[in-house]
Amino acid sequence: MDKSKESITRIISDAIERAAKERAVSLPDDFSVLLERPKREGQGDWATNAAMKLSKLFGMKPVDLAAKILDFVEKGGIIGDMEVAPPGFLNFTLTRNWISDTIETILSNGERYGSNNMGEGRRAQVEFVSANPTGPLHLGHGRGGAVGDVMASILAFSGWNVEREYYINDAGLQMENLGKSTQSRYFGLLGQGDKAPFPEDGYPGDYIEDIARGIADEHGDEFISKPLDETAPFFRDRTCELVLDMIKRDMSEFGIEFDVWFSERSLYGDDLVDRTIERLKSRGYAYDQDGAIWFRATEFGDDKDRVMIRNNGAPTYFTSDTAYLLNKYERKFDFLIYVWGADHHGYVPRIRSVNKALGADDGSLEFMLIQFVSLLRNGEPVAMSKRAGTFVTLREVMDEVGRDATRFSFVNRKCDTHLDFDLEVAKQTSSDNPVYYVQYAHARICSILREAKSRGVAKPDLSSVDLNRLAEPCEVRLTKELSRFPEEVAKAASNLEPHRIAFYATSLAEAFHAFYNTEKVLGEAAEIMNARLALVEASRITISNALKLIGVSAPEKM
Repeated sequence: MDKSKESITRIISDAIERAAKERAVSLPDDFSVLLERPKREGQGDWATNAAMKLSKLFGMKPVDLAAKILDFVEKGGIIGDMEVAPPGFLNFTLTRNWISDTIETILSNGERYGSNNMGEGRRAQVEFVSANPTGPLHLGHGRGGAVGDVMASILAFSGWNVEREYYINDAGLQMENLGKSTQSRYFGLLGQGDKAPFPEDGYPGDYIEDIARGIADEHGDEFISKPLDETAPFFRDRTCELVLDMIKRDMSEFGIEFDVWFSERSLYGDDLVDRTIERLKSRGYAYDQDGAIWFRATEFGDDKDRVMIRNNGAPTYFTSDTAYLLNKYERKFDFLIYVWGADHHGYVPRIRSVNKALGADDGSLEFMLIQFVSLLRNGEPVAMSKRAGTFVTLREVMDEVGRDATRFSFVNRKCDTHLDFDLEVAKQTSSDNPVYYVQYAHARICSILREAKSRGVAKPDLSSVDLNRLAEPCEVRLTKELSRFPEEVAKAASNLEPHRIAFYATSLAEAFHAFYNTEKVLGEAAEIMNARLALVEASRITISNALKLIGVSAPEKM
């Protein structure tokens, strides 16, 4: 928590307790003071609605209770001014000491500035991307990848022990069609295409032909004389392996390293499915009927019960999802996050139902739904990719605009809102390109620090720097932005809102550019120069920390 925020929270809490004691009021055990930054200038640095929340308990009008609370607030110290604002807000303006406190906190914490211990070392799993290994990743997968990866980084920065997982959907009909697609292309390359027709729901991209050509180069006509059914498993498994290798390369070059690649097939390698069903039966949420096994989904508001095991003994996709959830709990995770495409929204209540049926806490899992990405060039839609067959791949976009611009753009909107991604904007070296704007602020800072070093200006010793000399409006504004970082990290972690960090980085860059364009750092009187150098270094640390959470580089030169 911001040091000033923590201090004011404590001061107001003490004042409320004293006011309650005077009026013989018992405060709720779970009551806590919440501070927010006022939305408009001139309303102070911090505000709380505590009087409005407690007015009924105290039997007083909110404005009267706010005034009563102020009577018990200790004067002096960090609080410079305070006022009551209708309909009962308490507004506080800080003394100048908060500037030095903020900068000293940043410089002393360095790479850990902004972190917190919200997770207290508990285990969290973020499962994301999890695309079927049937072809290259598209932009939707890329956005889900960026959102999941940044969310995992934020949670780790907030004290969680985080594991990143990719769930490989390597079972089912789609994988069979994938193998048959490669098999058909293989036969076609060897002039025997009429013997292995391309499946109706096959995968037409050029990558399938590339894989088939590789198999032909390695095995020649080995499979031509064999029955299609006999060789189909080989083509399925080999194609899955090669596509998964392609996905892993793309993810790695996108800056994402998964801790676990979990195979759906492994769910059926032991008795997990049987154990899952038995657990549900023992709790009264699964039953046998008409030769099938059913989940009592209607107990949780669904319009009908759901089949888990068909009457032919085959499990449904729903069964895989259920067994996978139990597997996660058996691996002792305390908090589970599913990052899914928005088209999976209908599955959310089903998984929540299973979670309850397994006896887990409702708060132990959350879902982040990723809306679609529209790819544009100068405002016009981009045509589909020949290589993928039906869509533009993440690889193609990365190759054109780079990893940094792609990642930043993907998390620079709320994940549940549609994203228009314009390739030309992402390549601009101007303020219209948000990632360039933030990175340029960092590069400017590094330029100042290099120049200071070349002039023989020593790194200022904080014990001899008067940080209260930072009194210009742009300096105060920049310091306020710096002080917000821990708050934004905590909100991003609590609310699962990774876009907050991108928004914050842009706002901080704007404040720094305004400072840079208004005030001179080097060449000023020593006491001013040293104070500003400390402010500049604090800005560098904070921008760097924010970009690191987003998985974007912080260049020293541009």
